Amino acid sequence: MIEIQKTKVNFENEPLLQKGLVFFDEELKRKYSRKYIIGVDEAGRGPLAGPVVACASLISDSSCDFFKEVNDSKKLSPKKREILFKKMISSNAVRFGFAYSDNIEIDKINILNATLLAMKKSVMRLVSYLSIDMDDLLVIVDGNQKIRDFNCFQIPIVKGDSKSLSIASASIFAKVLRDRWMDIIDMNNPVYDFKTHKGYPTKKHIELIKKHGLSAYHRKSYAPCKVL
Repeated sequence: MIEIQKTKVNFENEPLLQKGLVFFDEELKRKYSRKYIIGVDEAGRGPLAGPVVACASLISDSSCDFFKEVNDSKKLSPKKREILFKKMISSNAVRFGFAYSDNIEIDKINILNATLLAMKKSVMRLVSYLSIDMDDLLVIVDGNQKIRDFNCFQIPIVKGDSKSLSIASASIFAKVLRDRWMDIIDMNNPVYDFKTHKGYPTKKHIELIKKHGLSAYHRKSYAPCKVL
């Protein structure tokens, strides 16, 4: 096991940013002399209900045509995300690990800690599945936070889902998985219309909470839920 690098890396002036998603990860591997790179992202930090889902992604063959269509999940339509999700999970070119923290855990340890914990679990599951030596690994995390209590070489990448192929792939996987999860929750709690808003604090969602109260899936520590 290796120590987490403490220094911050500024990518704003790095030429690798001009090369696009496909080359970003390979340049980082070369720069830091790592055999493997895993990108990590999450979906569901903002909603008032449901889990936060984290995904870790390792790209083994970036030459697949569908990778040219991969981008930050927020910039893709739900239909496009589903199409890419199906292509990725049917391919040997990418491997995923995922984990989640439910609303109870979020209320207990707060959303940031719950998100980082899910990220840690997702990476560990992927590393274990692929039997990767940690000394060969670089983990890049979307955002400005490293995964806590995780003895691995990490670099946080602000807006990483629009820069890194592995982070962008992870963002799509996490988003599709969480959206499907909310569809299932909707089947058990149809009065909240989770299928439409996915738990986010839309005007309609707030109105439904006022009308029906909080469900077992709502995050009671979130301000709107506390007030309502």
